[in-house]
Amino acid sequence: MQVVREMTAPAVRYVKRRRDPVTVQTVRSALAATVAYVIAVQLNPEAAPLTAPLTALLVVQVTLYSTLTTGIRRVNSVVTGVVVAILFSLLVGLTWWSLGLLILSSLIIGHLVRVDEFVPEVAISAMLVLGVTTHGDTAWARIVETLIGATVGMAFNLLLAPPVWVEEAGESIEELARRVRQLMLRIGEEAAGRPPSSRAAARLHEARRLDHDISEVDADLRQAEDSLRLNPRVREGLLHRIVLRTGLDTLEICTVVLRVLARTVTDLAKEREPGRLFAPETGAAFEQLLSEIADAVVSFAVLVTTSVSANAESAEERLASELRQAAVTRDRLAELLFEEARRDAREWQLLGAVLTEVNRILDEMDTEHRTRRLFEELDRHSREQRERLPRLTRLWERLRRLRRGAGRRSS
Repeated sequence: MQVVREMTAPAVRYVKRRRDPVTVQTVRSALAATVAYVIAVQLNPEAAPLTAPLTALLVVQVTLYSTLTTGIRRVNSVVTGVVVAILFSLLVGLTWWSLGLLILSSLIIGHLVRVDEFVPEVAISAMLVLGVTTHGDTAWARIVETLIGATVGMAFNLLLAPPVWVEEAGESIEELARRVRQLMLRIGEEAAGRPPSSRAAARLHEARRLDHDISEVDADLRQAEDSLRLNPRVREGLLHRIVLRTGLDTLEICTVVLRVLARTVTDLAKEREPGRLFAPETGAAFEQLLSEIADAVVSFAVLVTTSVSANAESAEERLASELRQAAVTRDRLAELLFEEARRDAREWQLLGAVLTEVNRILDEMDTEHRTRRLFEELDRHSREQRERLPRLTRLWERLRRLRRGAGRRSS
């Protein structure tokens, strides 16, 4: 064990020094597999106990939350696959037909042992292990190796916390905001002139493609939320998750409204082609408003991804200032659109829709609206936790009442 300690100390210091989650996860995986191999060599008479590092490598890939909530099923799937592979190696060895039979048997057994979503991992583990167990002496030696690897992998997830993916999720959210900003700037710049309906339709297709970007950001955010749960390196993990999730929800609503705005501009361009989309003064006000809203979108993304309180306060002040300026421009644009509707009432519905859609984006990013949404989400999570764990909640409330009572008596 002294050898293990000497080998892990430099790697642990390196992991703590580096903040890159990819680097941390890579080092954790390699270190867990190596430690499992060293322990297996000392406890197992096999010459090359490769099953232990293989199992540790599979188990250590999960986050701490997954370890505590689904880790048992994952380890169960890995162990089951290893046992199936051991039995096949003892009976038939590795051939093309035995491999197919191994996969079929593993999938069936995976459903029988109730590993739920990890059924494919039973077959994957069996296939990976079959190649290194064809020359094993006994099945029990491989089972011991599997338990060693599973124990080491679980211990690494509990003692050496997995990486936190919040920074990567924040970068994805900010990148989405920058894409929304670029599209808003292009729509505003073209709307100030004489854009053909085909160009307006192209901007509509760009707005529709933002849905794919949102799905990618949502996947990054789910990974970050998973890494925050029950992670000892993170304080106020629930608040972090709610801030990021509500921020992405707001950006998603803004992209949906932007798509509707692009649809309205496209319809208006078709109605007024080949003339100007707006009067010169109205077009200039519309371009300025979209430019100010675009800057506010980026400031909003910076705000929801900023963890330091001082930086968050400055980001909120900047966002509030940009929203106030955009509101002034919006009021001026409303007067100009009203004048256009009075001169030509045929497109009053489209002109009114333009104003409605920019109003919706401004309302979604309003700081008061955001604060109210955060409190609502916090209350909802607290209520769900009380309903899910009523006994624990009652015990916690009883302890709080006793603590308050003791404080009154001491005072």
